[in-house]
Amino acid sequence: MKVLHINAGLFGDNSVSTQLSGKVVQRLQVENSNAEIKTRDLASEPVSHLDAEIIMAASTDQQDRSPRQAEELKVTEALLDEIFAADVLVIGAPMYNFTIPSQLKAWVDRIAQAGRTFRYTENGPEGLLTGKRAYIASARGGFYSEGEASALDHQESYLKTVLGFIGITDVIIIRAEGVNISDSQRQESIQAASKDIDALSVG
Repeated sequence: MKVLHINAGLFGDNSVSTQLSGKVVQRLQVENSNAEIKTRDLASEPVSHLDAEIIMAASTDQQDRSPRQAEELKVTEALLDEIFAADVLVIGAPMYNFTIPSQLKAWVDRIAQAGRTFRYTENGPEGLLTGKRAYIASARGGFYSEGEASALDHQESYLKTVLGFIGITDVIIIRAEGVNISDSQRQESIQAASKDIDALSVG
């Protein structure tokens, strides 16, 4: 089993989403001793955000590409190779301002490509990355999973939508909410999420 581990928390080991995603990976390794783990930390090694030059790189003839286009195209292809090869994705995704960090959005923009990870058909778009599972380790400063505040969730809802769009519909969310309310609430939420990870069926 090949696991692609993506982290987007800006605070390294102090990031709750990073801690939880690491625990998910450990859980997978316990159940699959031969698991191959590829980790990409988007905070310490950010992917450039799309601009016109990067977008046009693939459609520009090789001899006409700028040095930056050539380099950025290599990055894009490496990211695509990683997700193509993965059987399982583990994404550490904190909520920043009601949505995902821009570093994670930059990664999404590289791997969501027509003709590569999805295609347009007469019946609408079709995801091409079928047969994969994704675990989202979600951390939120407040509470957004129910009630009126759930309308503000553009983090988990967005990730589930974009993953489904590229064909990954088997998505499991492990959530720690209210981590900025108080120290006691932070610990309580992390412990509850850790129990959820221990109870995962990862076979």
